[in-house]
Amino acid sequence: MIQNQSNETEQALARRTILKAAGLGVGAGLMSGFASAAQAQGAAVAAPAAAGGEIWSAEYWTKKGEINLYIYRKRVGAPTAGERPRPVLFMVHGSSNSSRTSYDLNVPGKGEYSMMNVFARNGFDVWTMDHEGYGNSSRSAGNSDIKSGVEDLKLAAAVVARETGQSKVHYFGTSSGAIRAAAYAQAQPDRADRLVLSAFTYKGEGSPTLTDRAKQVDYYRTHNTRLRDSAMVRSIFTRDSLASSYDPAMIDAMVAEELKYGDQVPTGTYLDMTANLPLVDPLKVKSPVLLIRGDHDGIATVDDLFDFYRQLPNGDRQFVIVPETAHNPTVGKNRFLYWHAVNAFLTMPPAVA
Repeated sequence: MIQNQSNETEQALARRTILKAAGLGVGAGLMSGFASAAQAQGAAVAAPAAAGGEIWSAEYWTKKGEINLYIYRKRVGAPTAGERPRPVLFMVHGSSNSSRTSYDLNVPGKGEYSMMNVFARNGFDVWTMDHEGYGNSSRSAGNSDIKSGVEDLKLAAAVVARETGQSKVHYFGTSSGAIRAAAYAQAQPDRADRLVLSAFTYKGEGSPTLTDRAKQVDYYRTHNTRLRDSAMVRSIFTRDSLASSYDPAMIDAMVAEELKYGDQVPTGTYLDMTANLPLVDPLKVKSPVLLIRGDHDGIATVDDLFDFYRQLPNGDRQFVIVPETAHNPTVGKNRFLYWHAVNAFLTMPPAVA
């Protein structure tokens, strides 16, 4: 089992933040998407009626020079003229998997795994995209680093604004996707509303995962793609010594879906995370922020994340630790706890001055 540094600090933070997350809207805050998903998994939840209507989806494209970028959207019911705008949630994927396997995975017979479905039923207009070199988007000679990802998000934001009429939306990112989302919020503060940073990394000090990954930094400097085969995808779920927190059927489904796009992905985010941290200045992130991590995540220590958290200028901020959860909480067995904490943060009532 991997131990983070300053274990006493971590335990103290964990007790406080888990309790805080548990207290956020156990009744009214349990929105219909979370509740219906939990019921499908057999969880004992007092669920309100599910949001009416079928989930509608659509695909969009935008261009970055000659590169085609794929954008995907889900919500309950198709858009109609004159309807009341729904809050927009844009999800940003990480280093090794594309958008749909990250946030819209189907695992037959195993309950709900699509975070997009859950938050669509919670009343959000949910969007995501494949960054350059991933999924349905174009492959190129670039390495799709964090800077490139921010440019992708700027282009996607224009599509979202055109289709929804909303220029300021919520952003969610996990792992290097959290760095992309935070870097975007830093660059476009007027476009980023509430910001959820999951499995984020600030300086990377004391990170077991990044220490191991840094052994290949010379390769990342000289190659723009790396091998991402079945074994590599599976290793994502075992490296934090909590393989029991994932259903093997989910891993099989993810491998099958992701390898449809080939066995190579860009190296840019791996290079950035091993050689170029920090990539985000917390003092320049003006949005309300939720920092959320699994208690077994090896990508960043609690001390590293708290260093970032304490510098955030917006007093509307939370630090949540989810128990029995590793680096990929969106597809872990405790994803319902995790989704609840995220939903509670995104649906906080406005503060009274």
